[in-house]
This record gives sequence, C-alpha cells and structure tokens, in this order.
Amino acid sequence: MDKTNYNGDNLSEDEQQQLLFMMLVQQHQQIAMMGMGKLENPQTGSTERDLKSAKFAIDTLLMLEEFTEGNLPDQLKSYLTETLNNLRMNYADEKDKGSEKSEGQEE
Repeated sequence: MDKTNYNGDNLSEDEQQQLLFMMLVQQHQQIAMMGMGKLENPQTGSTERDLKSAKFAIDTLLMLEEFTEGNLPDQLKSYLTETLNNLRMNYADEKDKGSEKSEGQEE
C-alpha cells in the first residue's frame, strides 16, 4: 500500500511551492482572525481584538493577490480569493461591532 508522506518529501518542486503558498495564505488568515478576536492567540491563550493587525494581514494578502495576478494556478487563485472574501466580510462585521460599541458608550 502506498503511504502518503505529508511533510512534502514526495511532492514535486511545483507542488511544494503551491503548498508553501497556501501555508503563507493560511498564516495571514490566522493572524487576521486573531486580530478580529475570532481565534484564540496560541501564545497568550486568550482572545484579543486588534483590528489594526487584522487589517495589516488582510492588506498583505491583497498585495500578494495583486503581485501574483496571472501567475497562479486556478486552484490557488480561487483559494486566495475565497480567503480574502471571507476575511473582508468578517472584518466589516467587526468594524460594525466597534461602531456599535462606540455609539453605545456615547449615550
């Protein structure tokens, strides 16, 4: 029976590069989700909200999308686009929550 090696040893160079690209996108997705308070920070064990760091992570992925335009396989392009769409919706939701909190504190 053929055993799949998940550490990348059995992947072609192109497949390794694609895996690394996906991991980079995932890292920034996790940073953004932590910044929006939607994921626990593994270092502190707590949920923290820092929309500036979330925006920076999203902006980094936007830059990556612009710089790779026309150079990504369809699967990676779709993955990056879906990730960005999801992050944008979550970020907008969190910004709205911040506005509601500010309005509520002024009353």
